[in-house]
Amino acid sequence: METNRPSSAESRRAWDNDYGQQGIPSVSRGLPDTFGGNMNQSSVMYGGGGGGMHDDYDSSNKNITQEDSPHHQKQPKGAWEKFKGSVRGLWGTRQTEDTSEDRELYIRTTIRELIIYVFFIITLCILTFGMTSATHFYYTKVMQELFLDSQFPDTKNTFRGLSTMADFWRFSEGPLLDGLYWESWYNEEPLTSDELGYIYYENKLLGVPRIRQLRIRNGSCEVHPDFRQEILECYDSYAITKEDTDAYGPMNTTAWTYHSEDELDGSSHWGSLDFTYSGAGYFQDLTAGKDTSLKRIESLKENLWIDRGTRVVFVDFTVYNANINLFCVVRLVVEFPATGGAVSSWQFRTVKLIRYVTTYDYFLLACEILYMLFILYYLVEEFLEIKRLKCSYFASVWNCLDVLVIFLSVVAMAFNVYRTIKVDTLLSSLLNNPLIYPDFEFLGFWQMQYNNMVAVVVFFAWIKIFKYISFNRTMTQLQSTLSRCSKDIAGFAVMFFIIFLAYAQLGYLVFGTQIADFSTFSESIFTLFRIILGDFDFHALEEANRVLGPIFFITYVFFVFFVLLNMFLAIINDTYSEVKAEISQQKSEFEISDYIKRGYNKVLEKLSLKKDHIRDIQDAIVSADHNQDKQLDWEEWRLDLKMRGIPDAEIEAVFAKYDQDGDLVLNESEQRKMHADLEKQRNDLRNELEVMRTTDMVQPGTRPASARSKGAISHVSMNESNHASDDDDDDDDDDDMVRSKNFVSKTDFQILSRRVDRMEHSVGSIVSKIDAVIVKLEAMERAKIKRRETMAKLLDNIKEDENNDKGDGSDHKEQMERLVREELELWDCDTSQTDTSVSRRSTNRPSSGMSYISSKSAQSERSGGVNILPSKPDRNQQSSSSIA
Repeated sequence: METNRPSSAESRRAWDNDYGQQGIPSVSRGLPDTFGGNMNQSSVMYGGGGGGMHDDYDSSNKNITQEDSPHHQKQPKGAWEKFKGSVRGLWGTRQTEDTSEDRELYIRTTIRELIIYVFFIITLCILTFGMTSATHFYYTKVMQELFLDSQFPDTKNTFRGLSTMADFWRFSEGPLLDGLYWESWYNEEPLTSDELGYIYYENKLLGVPRIRQLRIRNGSCEVHPDFRQEILECYDSYAITKEDTDAYGPMNTTAWTYHSEDELDGSSHWGSLDFTYSGAGYFQDLTAGKDTSLKRIESLKENLWIDRGTRVVFVDFTVYNANINLFCVVRLVVEFPATGGAVSSWQFRTVKLIRYVTTYDYFLLACEILYMLFILYYLVEEFLEIKRLKCSYFASVWNCLDVLVIFLSVVAMAFNVYRTIKVDTLLSSLLNNPLIYPDFEFLGFWQMQYNNMVAVVVFFAWIKIFKYISFNRTMTQLQSTLSRCSKDIAGFAVMFFIIFLAYAQLGYLVFGTQIADFSTFSESIFTLFRIILGDFDFHALEEANRVLGPIFFITYVFFVFFVLLNMFLAIINDTYSEVKAEISQQKSEFEISDYIKRGYNKVLEKLSLKKDHIRDIQDAIVSADHNQDKQLDWEEWRLDLKMRGIPDAEIEAVFAKYDQDGDLVLNESEQRKMHADLEKQRNDLRNELEVMRTTDMVQPGTRPASARSKGAISHVSMNESNHASDDDDDDDDDDDMVRSKNFVSKTDFQILSRRVDRMEHSVGSIVSKIDAVIVKLEAMERAKIKRRETMAKLLDNIKEDENNDKGDGSDHKEQMERLVREELELWDCDTSQTDTSVSRRSTNRPSSGMSYISSKSAQSERSGGVNILPSKPDRNQQSSSSIA
C-alpha cells in the first residue's frame, strides 16, 4: 500500500522533471485541454501515505508508468483478441468478469447491467400496455350484458340463471337471436342490406353462429339389479369414452349426425363441472338472417334435439369491431349434468388478432423488433455465463429465472408469427365464403394463453430487478429475511397444513351437500383461506348444521387465526428485526447514490479546474512578456506556464494552435485572439458551474474545503485505508480526495511535508509509550496470578498445621519462610524483565521532539545492541528486597 507513494524526502524531489522516470509520474499529462481537450487524468496531486507525499498520483498511475517504460510497450492485438475484447465489453457481467478483486469493474459492470435491463423493462412494458387497454374491458362488458343479462320474454329469467332444458330453448328463441341479428333501428326503421350483420350497429358478425352438442350413449352406467325392471335407460356423467356417436332423430342434417373433432377442426373445452369436453359432436349452423335461423332452432326443438343423453351444448360465434380493431370470440355453454337440470357458463375472449393497422401499431412493431434484439443479447449473455460457470450456473435462482424469461419470450415470439399466419388464413377463407362458421375459438384460446404467458414474463422481469439492485443493503432486506427464516417457516408450514387440511376435510364432509363453498374439497380449501381474510358466511354454516357449524367456525378461527397466523407473523418479525440490526451494523457494499454524487462532483471539479487553468493562461499572456515588446516568444511562454505547474505537452498544444505563422512567437494579434477565446470559454464555464451548483443533486458538505493558495491544485488523501485501490482508475481515487480550486507553491508544499513528518514521529512516540504501558500491565497481571497461587499454598499449609497437632511446628515455619522467599524472588525477576522490555520498546520510536534524523540514529543504535535508556529500580523490587 505505502510503496506506491514516495517518502517525504522523495516528495521534495517530486517537482524535478527526472523524478517521474524512477517509478512515480512527475507531472500529469492529462490536464484538460483548454480548447476542448481530454479530461482523462487529474491535475497535479499530492497525498500523504507511509510518511510522505507525492504529486500527480491518481488511480491510473500504474498505467502511465507502464506506458512510459520501454519494458511495458503494448503488443499489437490481433483481430481475434479485438473481437474477444469487444464481446467482453458488451456482454461482460458480474459472473463472467472477475469483479471480486477490482471494485471499479464491479461498479461499472453493475451499473451497465442495470441500465441495459431498465431499457429492456421499458420496452417490455410498452409492448404489454399496447396489448390491452380499458377498451377491451368495455367491449367485453357490453357483449356480456347483451347475451347474459337479457331476460326471457315469459319467465324474466336470464342466461346466468338458466336451470332447465326449457330455459335453454327460451334463451335460444329470444335473447340469443335478438342479440345476434339487428335488423331495424330503435325507431323500427329497417336496416339496409349493407347495414345488416352488425351487433349494436358496430360489431360485425363474422360468418354464421354454430350450435353444437355432445351426447352420452344409453347404458353407459349400470343400474342396480333391484331397479333394472323399472329403469330401462341409464346415462352416466360425461366422458370421452362414453360419447354417443350414432345418428338419431330425423338424421337428415348435421344436427343429427355425429362428427369427429378432426372433421370439425374443433378444440376441447374445460367446463364448470370439471369435465373436459371434446371438439366433436352434433352441430347446427345458423344463417345470416333472423327468420331462417329461428326456423332451424324451432325444428331442433320440435324434434327433441336435446334429451336425456345430452350433456353439454355450445353456442359459438365471433364478432369484430373495426373501430377499435378488436375481436370478441364468444362461447356460451350449457351443461346438463347427470343429476338433471342445467348449469350455464360462458367465455368472452376479447383479443387483438390483427396486430398492425394504425401508426401506434407500427410503433409497437418496432418495439417488438427491439425486444427480439434484447432477447438475442441475453441469449448470448447467458450462453457465456453457462460456458464459464458450467453446472454451477443453475445453482443460482436468478440464473434460472433468466432462463425462464428467455424461454417464455422465445415461445411468445414464435406464437406471434403463428397467430399472424393463422388469422390471415381464416380471414381469407371467410371472405371467400361468408356463410360458413369461422372457428376463431382455438385461436382465441391460445391468444389468451399468450397474454397470460406475457403477463408471467412481465412479472418475473420486474422481480428480476432485485438481482441488479442487490448491492444496496436496504434492498436485500426482503431476500435476507425470507432466506433466513425459510427453515422456520417450513417447519411451521407442516404444522399449519396439518390443522388446515383437517378442517378442510371436516368442512367438506359436514357442509359439502348443502353449501356451495364446501361442495368440493378444493372449494373447501379456498373457503378456509377466505375465512382467514375475513370473508365468511356464518349463517350458512349455522343453517347447514346447528351444532357442528358454530363449533367448526369458532375452533377454526381460534386455532388458525389467533394462534397459527400470529406464530407465522412472529417468525417473520423476529427474523426481520435480526436482519435489520445486522444490516445497520454493516458497511454498505456499494451505494449507487454515492457513486452518482462522486461522478457529479468530479465533473464539477474538472470544470472548476478548467476555469482556473484558463485564468492561468490569461495571466501568463501578461506576465510572460518580460521585455514588454508585445511579442510573446516560446521560451517566455514555456517558462511562465511551467512555473504554474502546467505540463509541456499542453503548453505546446496551446501555443501551436495560435502560432499560425510558425515563427515560435505570438504577436499582438495572435495574443488578442487567444485572450478572446479564453475569455469566451471562461464565461461559458462560469455559467455552466452556476447552473450545476444551483441544482439539488449534491447535498451541502459533500465536498469539504481544503486550504487554498497560489499554484497548482491540491489533492490531499483523507483515507489511508483506501490505498489498496490506488491501482484502479481515476474514478475510484476521487472518492478519497478533497480538491481545491487553486495551486500551492513549492515552498508551501515542502513546509507541509515537514509538518506531516513531525506529526508522524509524534504519533509514533505516543504509540510506543502506550505499548510500554500495556506490557507493564500484562506483567503485573501475571505476577498477581502467581502470587495468588503462592498465597493459596500458604493458606493450605496453615490449615493443615491447625488441623494436625502432630509433627514439629518449626518444620512448617521453615517451609512457609522458603515459600515466601521463592515468591519474592519470582516477583523481582518479573519486575526486572518488565523494565527491560519497557526500555527496549521505548527505543523503537523517537520522542515527540525528535526529528526524522534522530529517529534514524535511534534505530541504528538499537541495531547495534546498545541500550541508551537506563532502567530505574522498581519500587516493588526494593520493597521485596527489604522484606527478604
